[in-house]
Parts: sequence; structure tokens; C-alpha cells
Amino acid sequence: MTKQTDMPDIDLQTRARVLSEALPDMRRHAGATVVVKYGGHAMGDDGLAALFARDVVLLRQVGVNPIVVHGGGPQIGEMLEKLKIQSEFIDGLRVTDEATVDVVEMVLAGSINKQIVAAINGAGGRAVGLSGKDAGLIRAEKLRRTKRDPGSEIEKVLDLGLVGTPTEVSPEVLGVLAEARIIPVIAPIGLGPDGETLNINADTVAGAIAAAAEASRLMMLTDVAGVAGANGELISEVSAEGARAMIADGTISGGMIPKIETCLEAMAAGVESAIILDGRVPHAILVELFTTGGAGTMIRG
Repeated sequence: MTKQTDMPDIDLQTRARVLSEALPDMRRHAGATVVVKYGGHAMGDDGLAALFARDVVLLRQVGVNPIVVHGGGPQIGEMLEKLKIQSEFIDGLRVTDEATVDVVEMVLAGSINKQIVAAINGAGGRAVGLSGKDAGLIRAEKLRRTKRDPGSEIEKVLDLGLVGTPTEVSPEVLGVLAEARIIPVIAPIGLGPDGETLNINADTVAGAIAAAAEASRLMMLTDVAGVAGANGELISEVSAEGARAMIADGTISGGMIPKIETCLEAMAAGVESAIILDGRVPHAILVELFTTGGAGTMIRG
């Protein structure tokens, strides 16, 4: 953990003006469901983590229904190293055997999940920690990936072990929590068809949860400012069609591609818009929802 992030002093007139300007957006989002994928360096900074918890509580207090889905890749890696369990990645996905999935579940559904829940509750909210295995929240199947051998041009099926992809998300569970004004904090673990535990990419889970909850927005906190254009400058807004074109021409590349594809899939399932934004910026989710300029890159249908 790093040192706390300091908050700048703001005079009373500025505070009042900010509240006045934010009020129309607060009214507009009242009653809406917003799914926030929480991960990256924001989770490793004590100050940013505290601000994030307060911001999530504020969303609930002004009538927004927030759902938090979190990652924890670095923490999983640290625990595997401590336990001397070897782990490898294929195409950015952690190969997960039975020993590894036990650690994944322990870290994600255990220590990380409960830290986030405790922070939100400590900030005045009512949060409950869940994994996809609780109340059948996330049903999943093993993820199948293929890779073409450059020499033989033969496609091979990659064995990723106990890595999953969501097949069904229970909206009833989420609805009950929303009615009780409880903030769900969800670890990306799913239940396989034979009762096995499956490790699922947190971005993928966030997209599936947003679709099932009929969320108005999916907010993906990352370690970059948003999507950069061909000239390297931040793009504040892009259509779904424009985002697909940017993937096709290589403007969007690398690890940003699966994030954008997750956003597009969620929007195709009914989510109004998706935002890629920098979780290292204090109050990023409030800036996005309650200011005119917003933050990061918004993808619209």
C-alpha cells in the first residue's frame, strides 16, 4: 500500500457552486444502476481506496444503485508466490489448476472482497460481499480459446484449466439487494456446470453483471486516462461503431481491446453506455457522473 492521497482545500463558495452544478446530474441518475469495475492501482493506494469507498456511499445516498465488481490479479500473484505455487499466463489469462483456483478464491472472495466491504461500511454505507457462487449469482462454463500455429496453420485448443466465462447471472439476487439499499461487492468467481469453482476475468464479470442488472452505465476503472486516438490524445466520446473501427485499424490495441469488447457486449445487451476511466484520479466516478465534461472515454450506442 502507498501513502494516502491528500485532498485539496476547497473554500465554501466553491463547494456550493460544485454542488449546484452537480445537482441536475444527480437527479438524472437517481434510480439508475451503475456497475463499477474496480481494480488496478486504485486498489493498492490507501488514500484512493478510502475515497473510492466514500464515493460509492455517496452514489447510494443520492439515489444511484451502485454495484462494485473487483479484480485482484497482483494480490493473487503475491499469494501464489508466497505459497510457492507456479502460475503461467496464456494470452493474458492465468492458467488455473485446482491449487491455483483455491488461492484465487481465497484472495478474491476473502481478503480483497472483505477489505472493500469494510471500507464502504466504514464510510457510512451498507455493503455485502459476494462471489458468483453465492445464491447462484454467476453460472459459468469453462472458457475455450484457440490459437493458430504459425507453422502448420492448425488451430489448437488452449487448456486454461479452471478459467470460466459467464453463462447466466441472476438478476433476482441483485434486485433484492437494490431494494434493501445494500451495495453488492462482487468477486469474479463463478459456479461451473459440475459445481466446480471457475476463475473469471473481472472485466468480463462486470459486463455480464451490468447487462443482467439492466445498468444505465458500466464504468471500467483502469490505469490509463481512457482511450487514446491515433495522435495519442484522449478521446472523450466515441460511438460503438467508431470503437469497432478503431480496433480494426489498430488504433485500439493490446489490453484495451478486451476491455472495449466487454463494453460493446454489455451495450449490445442493453446497457446505455460504458466508460473507460482512470481509477488513479481521485473521485473519478463522481467526476464522470456528476460533471458536464465527465472523465475518461465514453462509448455510446
